[in-house]
Amino acid sequence: MSLAEQIQKAWHDQAKWLVVLRPFSWLYRAIFLWQKTSKSKHAYRAPVPVMISGNITVGGSGKTPLIIALVEYLQSKSIKVGVISRGYGGKGEFPLLVTSDSTPEQVGDEPTLIVQRTHVPMAVGPNRQDAIELLLQHHHVDLILSDDGLQHFALQRDLEWVVVDANRGFGNEKLLPEGYLREPLSRLDEVTVIEHSAHPKTNLHMHLEPSKPYNLADRNQTFDVSLTYDAVVGIGFPQRFFNTLDNLNISYQKHAFADHHAYQASDFSAMKSQAMITTEKDAVKLKQLWHNDPEKLARVWVVPVQAVLSGDVYQLFNKQLLDLNPNFKINLSTFSE
Repeated sequence: MSLAEQIQKAWHDQAKWLVVLRPFSWLYRAIFLWQKTSKSKHAYRAPVPVMISGNITVGGSGKTPLIIALVEYLQSKSIKVGVISRGYGGKGEFPLLVTSDSTPEQVGDEPTLIVQRTHVPMAVGPNRQDAIELLLQHHHVDLILSDDGLQHFALQRDLEWVVVDANRGFGNEKLLPEGYLREPLSRLDEVTVIEHSAHPKTNLHMHLEPSKPYNLADRNQTFDVSLTYDAVVGIGFPQRFFNTLDNLNISYQKHAFADHHAYQASDFSAMKSQAMITTEKDAVKLKQLWHNDPEKLARVWVVPVQAVLSGDVYQLFNKQLLDLNPNFKINLSTFSE
C-alpha cells in the first residue's frame, strides 16, 4: 500500500493515532482563518462572473469531471465560457494559456484533460487574477469557471459549488493534518453542495459513468476483458478507480501513486503484465512520457468517465446563471440535460 493510500485509509478509518497531529490542526486552522480574513479584504473582482467548483477535502471528489460537464452544457447553450486553474504540477511559466498542444508538464494534468475534452479557452497559474487577465486578453467570455480555488480567497466569486463524495464522507471531520478537511464543515452552509453518489440522498447530485476502455494508441482496438491489467492511477482517491474496474469486471493489479504524480519510466519497471489500464487524467501524462514510443502507448488502456448530473442540478444552474446575467435567458430558454 502506497503512502498516499495509508494516509487516506487512516483518515477514513478515523485512526486513533491521528490525535497526535491535533496541535498542527489547530495551527492550520489559525493560519487558514487569518489568510481568509486578510486576503478577502483586497480580493480581486473579475470583470465577468466567476464560478468556482471545488471541495473542502483533500483528494479527488469529482470536481474536474463536473467542470467538463458544465463546460459542455454551456457550450451547447452558446454561452461563451472560459476556465481557469492553478495548473498544479505544471512548470509554467505562469500565467499560461492552455491549448491542444499544451503538455501536463507545462500546465498540469487536469487542465490538459479539460482542454483536450472540451477545447474551452483556458488559462492557468497560481495567481488567479493573472490567469483571468491573460484569458480575457485573448478571449471574450461571459462566464469563468474555476477548476478548484475554493480556498483562494484573493479571488472574489459569484457562485461556489462544492462536490461532496458520499463514498468518502468526511472521515473524522477534522482539519488537516489530523483529518482531510481543508475547511470546517460549516463552510457547506455557504455554498451549493453537489452530492457525488450513485445512490444519492439529495436532489442535487452527480455520479461518474464509465465507458468502454479505449487504447491510447489506437481507439479502434478491441478491449480484452479476459486479461489481467496493471491498474495505474495517480488521483486524489485511488480507490474510486479501483471500484470502477471492479464494476466493469476487469481483473487488475493495483499500482497507486500520489495525486498529480509525474510519471517516470522507472515507475513501471516492476510491472509484469503486458497491458495497463488507467484514468484519462493519468493518460495525458503517459502519452507525454511515451510520445516517441508507440509500442508502449499501445499497452495503455484508458477508462473514460462522464459526470452525469441530476435534472435538479441543471435547473438550479439555469436559475443561478439567469441571476448572474438576464441576457442568458435566450440561451437557456430550452432546458436540456
